[in-house]
Amino acid sequence: MSYRPLQILLNANKEWAQSVTKDTPDFFTRSAIGQKPKILWIGCSDSRVPESVITASKPGDIFVHRNVANQFHLHDDSALSVLTFAIKEVGVEHVVLVGHTNCAGAMTCIEAAKNAATNPVASTPLTRWLSPLTALVQSLDLSGCSASDALNKVVEANIMKQVDNICKSEPITTAWSDPDSRKVTVHGWMYDLAEGRIKELVVRDAQA
Repeated sequence: MSYRPLQILLNANKEWAQSVTKDTPDFFTRSAIGQKPKILWIGCSDSRVPESVITASKPGDIFVHRNVANQFHLHDDSALSVLTFAIKEVGVEHVVLVGHTNCAGAMTCIEAAKNAATNPVASTPLTRWLSPLTALVQSLDLSGCSASDALNKVVEANIMKQVDNICKSEPITTAWSDPDSRKVTVHGWMYDLAEGRIKELVVRDAQA
C-alpha cells in the first residue's frame, strides 16, 4: 500500500492554505466563526463531481450531503438530519439534488433490473441502498433505447424521483406550510461529465 496519494493531498492542502492566506489574510479567521451558505447540495459520491470545484465555489458557500447515486430516501436519518440542519440551523434557501451522466450506481441498477428474474443480486449494504433505484428502473420503458440513452433516461428519472422525495420530506413540508418559516426552493440538476456543464431539470417550491 502506498501512502503517496495521501502525502500529495497533505502537501497540496498546505500550499492551498498558504495561498488563500496570502490573498485573503482573514479568510480562515472569518471562516472559523460560522457558516451561512444559501445552498444545500445533495449529490453523488462520484469523485468526478466535486461540488465546490465544478461551481468554482469557496469553503462556506455550499452545505453538502453526498452518497452513492445521489439518493434521498425518506427513511434515511442521515439525509433527513442534513436537510433539517440545513434549513433550521444553517438557513439555506435552495436545496439542489444533483445527478450526473455515466453514473455507475445507475448502471448497476440497470443491470440488476435486467437480471432480477434469472439472477437476483445478493443482499448487501450497496444493493439495499440502491434497491429503490432498481425498482425505478424496472418501472421505466427502456425498450428500443441504446445503452447510453437508457442510462441517461434512468439518471434523469432518478433526479426527478429524488426531488419528489425531498419535497415529500418532513423538513420541507414543514418549511413550506409555516408562513413564518424561511422559504426553500428544491432544484433538480444534472451534471454532464463530458462537457463539465450543469443543466437544470426541475424547480419546485411551496406553490408547486
